[in-house]
Order: sequence, then structure tokens, then C-alpha cells
Amino acid sequence: MEWFSSSGYWLGRLIFQRGLAALYLVAFAGAALQFRALIGERGMLPVPRYLAGVPWRRAPTLFRAHYSDRFFACCAWGGAAFSAALAAGLADLVPLGAAMALWVVPWVLYLSIVNVGQTWYAFGWESLLLEAGFLAVFLGNDRVAPPLLVLLLLRWVLFRVEFGAGLIKMRGDACWRKLTCLYYHHETQPMPGPLSWFFHRLPRPLHRVEAGANHVTQLVVPVLLFTPQPVATGAACLMILTQLWLVLSGNFAWLNWITILLAVTAVDFSPLRTPPSTSGAPLWYEVLVIALTVFVLARSYEPARNLLSPRQAMNRTYDPLHLVNAYGAFGSVGRIRHEIVVEGTADPVPREDAAWLAYEFKGKPGDPRHWPHQFAPYHLRLDWLMWFAAISPAYAGSWFGGLMERLLTGDRDTLRLLRRSPFPPESPPLYVRARLYRYRFTTWSELRATGSCWDRTYIREFLGPTHLVTSRGQSR
Repeated sequence: MEWFSSSGYWLGRLIFQRGLAALYLVAFAGAALQFRALIGERGMLPVPRYLAGVPWRRAPTLFRAHYSDRFFACCAWGGAAFSAALAAGLADLVPLGAAMALWVVPWVLYLSIVNVGQTWYAFGWESLLLEAGFLAVFLGNDRVAPPLLVLLLLRWVLFRVEFGAGLIKMRGDACWRKLTCLYYHHETQPMPGPLSWFFHRLPRPLHRVEAGANHVTQLVVPVLLFTPQPVATGAACLMILTQLWLVLSGNFAWLNWITILLAVTAVDFSPLRTPPSTSGAPLWYEVLVIALTVFVLARSYEPARNLLSPRQAMNRTYDPLHLVNAYGAFGSVGRIRHEIVVEGTADPVPREDAAWLAYEFKGKPGDPRHWPHQFAPYHLRLDWLMWFAAISPAYAGSWFGGLMERLLTGDRDTLRLLRRSPFPPESPPLYVRARLYRYRFTTWSELRATGSCWDRTYIREFLGPTHLVTSRGQSR
């Protein structure tokens, strides 16, 4: 079938596959380095306890057969090693069928992790990585030209990511319609980056231009993905530029990078590079790709219905395999930034004037003088959940108490998630507490005078002084 292949997209496929493998590598490495304190056997939300209360059909995972921290670590580091091999081009060295099988491996391993990750993995970019990773299985390798149908399915994913985000904004916070949301967003976003202070201090008319350009990119440009070339290439390039702007302005894990990779698959590089010679696609491969297309279109009913619904949901998956999902981001924007500051003391009486020392997180604001760092595409899961907890204690109900308990016991795995602990593992505090502060970016004059990028004001206690109680009811 001559229409089946599109040789002009071979370079886009190459960039997408290598980049996707690199993001898999980042995701697996992050899982391996953070899981013990979060979902390990002695973690805040242990996997065995979760699996005991959830049926298989809701959470299919390899860990149904066996779970131990060692086995989880093997899966995570094994997935990272496998992803590194794919990023280096392993799939292009083997026959087509073997290449497809190779791409199945990281998808199955990461699906197994996400489906036991609970609230720590309840982010839209987890589903996006899995959906894109599933389609990557059918993209083929350099022995066949890229299949047109899979390329169109990847554009359908990109359309849902961008158009869904645009609609949720227009239906949500009024400041998006007034073009004023970016007066606040750079300051109140979950995890500011090293340039966020400067983005926040841009003139307000430029913020309005940013917001208007965002609406065009998310509500108009996605439709152009399905038009003939070179219009589709132009649309994809506009999306890439917008995503790079977001990369510079904040830390959103791999959301921006995977969106960029999806857009690259819509770029026709044939005017720039001559496609390599490839053999015709085998019949079994054509049948599989056509079957995949029919399957995805059938599964797209709910996500498409969600796009049209006035009650549009943001970042929703419709099956436990995360195959065809609904996306969206920042339907509402906070005007005020609240942060939880966690402190401990070794004093036997937790008075207000005791020597309270603060724990410093890697990504979330704490010390007003500590400038934000760039972490994306790496995902700091505890830092992100602390941002949600500051918005509402309900977000922290299942795990915050476990975090405090682990600080009181000097749990090494938990302390590794932090930038700095004032108490070594062998000498944990006697009491810990959590306090809620309002944070705002300093002005230019305040920055010059104090060297602080943040100014903070105490609001109230989030959690009063807490200590460990022994089995006999005595304080430790």
C-alpha cells in the first residue's frame, strides 16, 4: 500500500524515538531514586498495602506477582538501562518485529510503576508518557518508512494535549479570558525555575501578549496539524517554540519535552534531508497498524466527548492501561502562593522560643535566599505534593503524617529526598511542626538590598508540634 508510509518523516521519527527513550530513562531513574520513602515497603504509601485493597482490573502491574523493594529497584533500574539502550539506537539494529518487542518492555515496566504509584504518580505527564510510549511500539525502525497512520495518531495525542489545555483555561479561570493570569502564574506555579523571577517581573502588557499567544497556540494552531504541508510543519514549530518558552519559565517534569517530541513528528524534514532507502512494510505490520488505528479511534470517544463537555475534566485516564487520555493544565491560577515550612527541634519542650530548625526541600521554595534551580525533566514528587498540600490539607491527608513520622525517626530514604536536613539520621529531632507562609517574589529593589528572591509572611500553623509516642504511651 503506497499510502501507508511517509518517508519524509524519518528524521522526525528518529528524534521522537530517541527523545522518548531519554524521557523513559529520566522517569525510571526518578522512580528508582525516590520510591523507597514514597511507596516502598516502609514508605508513606506502601505498595503491598495498596495492592491488597485494589482489584487487578483497576491496577494491572507486574508487582501483582511479587513485590519487594529489591524487585522494584530491579524493575526501575532495568527500565533505565533498557531505555538508555533504546536511546542509543538498539531498536534500529534488529529486525522490525524485534524492535517492536523492545519498545514494549519500557512501556510495561513503567505502566507497572504508575499503577502502584498512587497519589505520587497522579500527574497527566505519566499518562502522556505511557500513551506516547504505546504508540512508539508501532512506529517501526529504520528498516521501514514511518507509517502515516501512527504519525496521525501522534498528532491526535498532541491535539488533545494542547487543545484540551486551551479549552480548560477558557472554561475555567476568568483571568485567562481577561489575559491577566500571567500576572500571577510565574510566581504561584508549582515549582518555579531559575528564570521564573525574571518572567514574573516582565511588564504586564507583555504578560497579556503571552496569554493571548497561548490561546492562539492552544486553540487555533492544533487544528492546523491536520492540514497539508508545509502548514502542519509551521503549526508544529509554533508549538515547539511555545513549549521551549515554558521550559525556560518553570519546572514541569517532562510535560514540555514530550509535547515537543510529539510536535517533531509532524515536521516534514524532507526538504532538508534525503530520506534513507527503506524496504516496503511487511503485510503483518500494515495489518497491525491498521488494527491499532481502529482501536485508538474507538477508544477516543470518551476523550473527545470530554473536550466538548462544559464539565471538561483535566488529566483523566479512561482505562488502567492509560492508552487514550484527556489532558489539560492550569484551568485555574492561584493569586497567592502558600508554602509549608517543616521544622524540627531537639529541645525537650516544644515552646515557641525553642530552637526550631527548617528542613529544606530540593525544588519547592523554603529559604527566601535560595534561588530556584532547574530540575525538569526530572520530577521531584514530594516537592510537587507539598505544593498541593499548601493549597489544601486534603491533598496531604494520606501521606503527610507519614512524612512527619519519618522525619522524627531520621529515615535515611526520606532525608535523601531533601536538599538539607538540620538533623542527621542518627540524631533526629524530638518534635517536628509545619507552618504555613505566604511567599511572593521580591521586587528589583528588594533583591538588590537583601539578595533574597522570596519574601515570606507567616500565616498560621499547618501542623502543631508533634512527637513520637512509644507503645507505652510515652514520648520518645
